[in-house]
Amino acid sequence: MPVSRLLLVAACALLDTDNRILLAERPQGKSLAGLWEFPGGKVEPGETPEATLVRELEEEIGIVTKPECLAPLTFASHAYEGFHLLMPLYVCRRYEGIAMPREGQRLKWVRAGQLRDYPMPPADLPLIPHLVELLGR
Repeated sequence: MPVSRLLLVAACALLDTDNRILLAERPQGKSLAGLWEFPGGKVEPGETPEATLVRELEEEIGIVTKPECLAPLTFASHAYEGFHLLMPLYVCRRYEGIAMPREGQRLKWVRAGQLRDYPMPPADLPLIPHLVELLGR
């Protein structure tokens, strides 16, 4: 079955000192509004997934990090209507700043075992067991 368009999006499981993961709620007006997701965004032409996360974390939530602070954990591959999403998930424990919503989204720190309590886009759901295995409940 041919894919109309492949979309590469990088996502980050940003961890605080208590091993909680930051979730961001997609704001009204965006597709999948009201669902919770891992911060990140579309990989632009000529950009690596790591560079995308460095840029997006600063733009979206005011967090400063470096590519070497991003550890790849797993990825999701999901067919949406009109495009296929490929999304590597990185874990980040080393960063500067305090996460603050910069794009009208709500933010929430949650334990890995609580991730299923938040409605998420379908592509994010298969990432949860990997985070639970890494961090415990």
